[in-house]
Amino acid sequence: MNRNYYIDLAQKGLRMPIGSDLVLKEKADHGQRLFNGKLLGEVIVETAQRFNTPLAFPLMDLTVEKEWLVALLGIPKDNVKEWHFEKNPSLEDLAVVKQGLHENKYLTGRIQTNCDAIKYVAQNSTFLPVGMSIGPFSMMTTLISDPITAVYMAGAGATAQEDEEVGMVETALEMSIAIILKSIRMQLEHGAKAICVCEPAANKVYISPMQLDAGSDVFDRYVLNYNKQIRNLLAEYDADLIFHDCGELVDSMVTKYNELDPAILSLGSSRKIWEDARLVNDATVLFGNLPTKKFYSDRDITKEQVKELTLTILENMKKTNHPFILGSECDVLSVPGATATIMEKIEAMLTVK
Repeated sequence: MNRNYYIDLAQKGLRMPIGSDLVLKEKADHGQRLFNGKLLGEVIVETAQRFNTPLAFPLMDLTVEKEWLVALLGIPKDNVKEWHFEKNPSLEDLAVVKQGLHENKYLTGRIQTNCDAIKYVAQNSTFLPVGMSIGPFSMMTTLISDPITAVYMAGAGATAQEDEEVGMVETALEMSIAIILKSIRMQLEHGAKAICVCEPAANKVYISPMQLDAGSDVFDRYVLNYNKQIRNLLAEYDADLIFHDCGELVDSMVTKYNELDPAILSLGSSRKIWEDARLVNDATVLFGNLPTKKFYSDRDITKEQVKELTLTILENMKKTNHPFILGSECDVLSVPGATATIMEKIEAMLTVK
């Protein structure tokens, strides 16, 4: 797509949350809609209408690719969230996953529904259909029991041949990128014009800033190189990368993301986004970064504080002259009993002047 599309939205002052979960949970049949592409598509369209945005973001559910992976490996579905490798999977296991993806084996209901929902948005609205995927590094961290130690060992120079845990990380990354590329390709073939890739685990908790300062290339090898495969796939379809990382980052990580050349870079509230403007290419629109994870509680942030912070971000971003869309730091999840409070704060961020 023409990258000026997103810059134009920024120049027009677009503000938006990623809020499909809020609208979904309003529906009495919200559980059923997760497995019905038309009904889920209706939710995505309604969300875009509700918040007056041309970008139709789906649910930010980062478990769907893992669910498909464990199905290909023959793991019971009720163990998906907690399951992880106990030992380094074999090359045969990796081959089974890749062959299963090639044959579309055990395609899960959620994967298919998400694709059908994108198709519904593309065919029944004028909104830009956005797809969604977990990032390969973040998916890897859900597949092994102690990714922090293993990644640190790799950053210190240990190889997969020398250290079984490092080997586990690298095999898990290969499995993750295989299934993520398949998931994204399916979404693109169903009409997605942009893909939001979510890499919240690519942060200073999992990757040592001290190692990066000392010259380690672990961030390049384990984060950038795999996400570049995604970027290259998007280029095949003339689709855009919306890259989301709401983790705790250091400046060098933000700077490195320029290599992905995202159309939009979405950052969490731990960052001062107006300071990040100097680190990010002008062709990339910055998105964020109100602390919407706290919106459910007045003890964490009040509506008046939301207004004040909104104006602070807008004022400071205007000084940078960097293209910017005010938005949520992540998806805004529905919280039982707090819906009215959340919606009041979203309304405040969208309307305060």
